Amino acid sequence: MAAGSPAAGNEDTGGLRAALGGLTTRGRSFLAAGMAAAVCAYVLGQGDLLRVGLLLAALPLLCVAVLYRTRYRVAGSRRLSPSRAPAGSEARVHLRMDNVSRMHTGLLMLQDHVPYVLGPRPRFVLDRVEPGGRREVSYRVRSDLRGRYPLGPLQLRLSDPFGMCELTRSFSAYDTLTVVPRTVPLPPVRLAGEATGYGDGRQRSLALAGEDDVIPREYRHGDDLRRVHWRSTARYGELMVRREEQPQRARCTVLLDTRRIAYQGAGPDSAFEWAVSAAASVLVHMLERGFAVRLLTDTGNSVPSAGAEGFAGSTQDSADSAGLMMDTLAVVDHSDGAGLSRAFDVLRGGNEGLLIAFVGDLDEEQAAVAARMRQRSGAAVAFVLDSGQWVTSGAVAGAVDERLRGLREAGWTAVAVAPGASLPELWRQASRERSHSTAAGGTDGLSGGWS
Repeated sequence: MAAGSPAAGNEDTGGLRAALGGLTTRGRSFLAAGMAAAVCAYVLGQGDLLRVGLLLAALPLLCVAVLYRTRYRVAGSRRLSPSRAPAGSEARVHLRMDNVSRMHTGLLMLQDHVPYVLGPRPRFVLDRVEPGGRREVSYRVRSDLRGRYPLGPLQLRLSDPFGMCELTRSFSAYDTLTVVPRTVPLPPVRLAGEATGYGDGRQRSLALAGEDDVIPREYRHGDDLRRVHWRSTARYGELMVRREEQPQRARCTVLLDTRRIAYQGAGPDSAFEWAVSAAASVLVHMLERGFAVRLLTDTGNSVPSAGAEGFAGSTQDSADSAGLMMDTLAVVDHSDGAGLSRAFDVLRGGNEGLLIAFVGDLDEEQAAVAARMRQRSGAAVAFVLDSGQWVTSGAVAGAVDERLRGLREAGWTAVAVAPGASLPELWRQASRERSHSTAAGGTDGLSGGWS
């Protein structure tokens, strides 16, 4: 048999000893009965009983020999649809088997190895496959826990018509299913005092007059046709436009606090999992609104790490950037760090645009560090989770009110997250609080806003 294209799988792995080890319970019973009958025939002097014993012992051995010499060549492949699945949703795994030999196969049992969190191990019985024929089967997997789960190896079990012997051959190919956090659609809201850009109301940091750049580039969908550089178009044979202005896209940093000491509890309904899912929802939402986005954790790690100062690039690669950040959130775990200082070091460069943070329990020192982050960015919104409330379903509350007050005094729009809270409602609440604070204190000179 072959795994993939065209790896060999029906080689002599273990030889005849492996084939004898594949005797089923029925085959072992026949062999034991035949040997017992032969011994009794010798003791009692019964020739007919000896012939019966030899027949019983020879049948499973004959099946072993036939199955051992069988030379099937089978190619197998696996396809995931989709390869990234949100937690709690189903993905379908498609298996395809091709008979690339010149003889019919026997009855085949197909089995795929999957982690137990994805569901039971799938097994399929395939009829005889004609030369050059194929069989396709599929099964569903589902996980409420995000992560990366290996699928494979795929195994084929060969059996003789009498069920005396079974041989198992494994393919070598593996695939990986990535279970990403759940995301929810967020309502389009806008902060008071923001500056609007152009195109569908999307917000942009204003760079009204970038450096003149007369070097032409290829035409992209949405470019103004008045900027077509006809001389370069005639030279290169494709539409070229002038790069006279380079308006900077609005930036957004999503900060996720992963400190182990900041969260209590575990499982799909824990405060930490809510924060991860909420961060994923905000990342997707801001990318759809045309922002240049990056994901930052308390460890100082930024995703994407390349591009324009670590932010996601142009709209052409927004899908790739979103996939990279979702893959990161699929496997993000608690950090052993005790503070937010490394994240603060990343943010101290300034010009960060909008900062949206999801933080857990804050002591007095870490609340002060978080407050200083606001001074290094434009608008800043913090969603603060009191993990003690999440563990006790609201029966025990920490010092979240005091932390919220300190963040608000530093200029944050701070919102407390109750157990099981709805992120869209909190998103609207943050917008209302931001509007009220701006109306009360006047505009704060922020460039750009959020939507």
